[in-house]
Amino acid sequence: MFYVYLIQSKKDKSVYIGFSKNLRQRVKDHNNGKVTFTKNRRPYKLIYYEAYLNEKDAEKRERNLKNKGGQRDFMKENLLHSLIR
Repeated sequence: MFYVYLIQSKKDKSVYIGFSKNLRQRVKDHNNGKVTFTKNRRPYKLIYYEAYLNEKDAEKRERNLKNKGGQRDFMKENLLHSLIR
């Protein structure tokens, strides 16, 4: 399985979108400061993920969420009103 995930910083409530084959390990890496981009906003909590059988499908979804503001903003807005509080 391949995963597209969203984690939220408990420090400043920012949301990070990522992709990984091993979701549990990747979230641990974020929380242990092993990911340069997120290490200054630790700790994180997993707030959403999607599972894919195909790596290319997961990578495409991650790119779409990161690069297409409308999709990203829609996802973050929906999560803000349902999961994060």
